[in-house]
Amino acid sequence: MSRLHDLFEQQGQSPWLDNLRRSWVASGELQKWVDGGVRGITSNPSIFEKAMTGTDAYDEQLQELKAAGASIEESYWALVVSDIEGALGVLRPLYESSDGVDGFVSVEVDPTLAPDTEGTIAAARALHQRIDQPNVYIKIPATQAGIPAIEQMIAEGRSVNVTLIFSLSRYQAVMEAYLSGLERCPGDLSAVSSVASFFISRTETEVDNRLDALGTPEATALKGQGAVAQGQAAYHLFLETFTGPRWEALVDRGAKVQRPLWASTSTKNPDYPDTLYVDALIGPDTVNTLPDNTLVAFADHGTVARTVDADPGHAHQVLAKLEALGVNMEDVSQVLEDEGVAAFVKSFDDLLANLAEKVATF
Repeated sequence: MSRLHDLFEQQGQSPWLDNLRRSWVASGELQKWVDGGVRGITSNPSIFEKAMTGTDAYDEQLQELKAAGASIEESYWALVVSDIEGALGVLRPLYESSDGVDGFVSVEVDPTLAPDTEGTIAAARALHQRIDQPNVYIKIPATQAGIPAIEQMIAEGRSVNVTLIFSLSRYQAVMEAYLSGLERCPGDLSAVSSVASFFISRTETEVDNRLDALGTPEATALKGQGAVAQGQAAYHLFLETFTGPRWEALVDRGAKVQRPLWASTSTKNPDYPDTLYVDALIGPDTVNTLPDNTLVAFADHGTVARTVDADPGHAHQVLAKLEALGVNMEDVSQVLEDEGVAAFVKSFDDLLANLAEKVATF
């Protein structure tokens, strides 16, 4: 048994892999990750950009798509769906053996739709229908426009990975969308699932930059603490939300909790431990999706212990001190949300341009 197995068996946290490559599915590498303790896969436009650029793994399918008259964007989605379906097949046994708790593969809607509620709903619905597998998560960003789309997808019984959550207030809105969607969803709820992806290290970088700008001893002392504190506070909100009469009425219909998923968990600052954003956020009913290098690091020397709610008072103290210094976490979150959406749009646009260049050579 590895540390990744221990993480789930002893602490109730599911380690997922934040990466996907076509070659991993074909070679059996993805199955090795699963055998080693990985319990799900996440992807995004940036991951697909890296996977599809500078490799010939997609050339044969691209040539077939060109011959069939597919546009560049149609070709992109055909490539993505092929990769997702391959990964879904690898993860399906885990989905079934876990009674639908794990074994999911996430695929994101067109990132250019982030400000468009109706467009997001239509795209998410179409993508879910096209793939039509019980262990697929459609990723919808937690933008203001995304919140109603999330509720609508849940109301239709479609499983969702809510992505790009940076603030506690937006996280509360995401959980409310999930609960309201479940309440609108008819019949048995046991096949409906969701995770709420709360971004960690990107938050740390932005908070630390603001603390550096202040330059005071009080500010310096808080470096490296803000993102973990906010994640731990988010877990406290999760525990508060998924309890009580409203939630119990949904449990009676088969509902599952919307697990917090810690995303952006590679350590950006080399001065911090490389497993910081795993070690500090371990607890029941949570997911941590990690890039392969961080997964390897945690498997080698991570600490398996319940930490996410070990000292909630300290987490709230850190957040209070940040606010007192003028580091407004709501403003931090808005900056990061805007940057996150822009980064995914750029990856999407760059990838389409690269695919067009490659297709032109066939």
